[in-house]
Amino acid sequence: MFDLDFSAAHPLTAYGWDDGFAESFTPYAGQGIVPGRIVRVDRGRVDVVVPEGEGVRTVLADTALVATSDPMRVPCTGDWAVIDRENGLTGGHLDGVVRALLPRRTAFLRSTSSKRSEGQILAANVDHAVIAVSLADALDLGRIERFVSLAWESGAQPVVVLTKADLAGEPDTLAHLVADTESAAPGVQVLAVSSMTGAGLEVVTTMLAGGTSVLLGQSGAGKSTLANALLGEEVQLVQAIRDRDGKGRHTTTTRDLRALPGGGVLIDTPGLRGVGMWDAGTGLARTFSDVESLAEECRFHDCAHEAEPGCAVQEAVDNGELPVRRLESYRKLLRENQRIVAKTDARLRAEIRRDWKQKQALGRHMMERKRGPRK
Repeated sequence: MFDLDFSAAHPLTAYGWDDGFAESFTPYAGQGIVPGRIVRVDRGRVDVVVPEGEGVRTVLADTALVATSDPMRVPCTGDWAVIDRENGLTGGHLDGVVRALLPRRTAFLRSTSSKRSEGQILAANVDHAVIAVSLADALDLGRIERFVSLAWESGAQPVVVLTKADLAGEPDTLAHLVADTESAAPGVQVLAVSSMTGAGLEVVTTMLAGGTSVLLGQSGAGKSTLANALLGEEVQLVQAIRDRDGKGRHTTTTRDLRALPGGGVLIDTPGLRGVGMWDAGTGLARTFSDVESLAEECRFHDCAHEAEPGCAVQEAVDNGELPVRRLESYRKLLRENQRIVAKTDARLRAEIRRDWKQKQALGRHMMERKRGPRK
């Protein structure tokens, strides 16, 4: 039977195991049942790191028992799982089966491109959401605000890492880029790094030690190069960088969790072409805390911040305190979030109606069987 006692010497401690997860696992403890952290998901099977002796081992487990059509409840990289090493195996080269997932503490979610407006979970049980932004391109502050809002909503601490800092030019130029990013992400640490020169990497390494971090960003943001630098080895293939613009092409294809040499673990993700909002009202409020604070001073509580008298937000725009770009970004993300929430509510109502009709039909069928055949 697996020993639930938690200590600094426990094999899974380096992967984030602690007293809280041990308590959640208690109801499942039994012969051949062990906890494990999912480090990779692939077509109904997962790679899971589990304790073995005084160390750990990565095993392949089947997820059929926890299969679901709900994309928000499927096994995800970073999940803690209940692994049965002895029972319920389907044969072949499988090492176990996932019997349950432990409750998630945090989850980074985005909306999919599906017309059904479904959510997608990118990483679970994350402490830091590291948003990689390449300085080989012009800063897109609106995209940064989008990522930061979703990161706050996930429950993780967002960190913005400006990669390829060696391409920024003069130190003053780099300082302005950092300041502009900080203005778009109040309360978020912004770090400029260069994987080529090593500048800034030590600060990032120290920050991420001891916890779980997920690395996010667009294709070509330098995530794979940054991941290799943090992990201290070439674990992600990095294609050649174009001389004319310093851009590399994205090569990461799966979400993989790996141990950092200085402590903690890192989840690297494929480049994201888009990150749609997903019920991120709280995250938006934190990202746009300056706009929200001004809105509290408006004369009308339902002020749209357009042409209403006594609008503190418009007054701040007029006197230069609040950039027009930031207000427009706030409005855009707020509208998008409201639409996805409305669509999600409508889908849930439709599902409830469908379930109700199915239960009604089943009830009628049972009544007819109880009455017996008509004479």
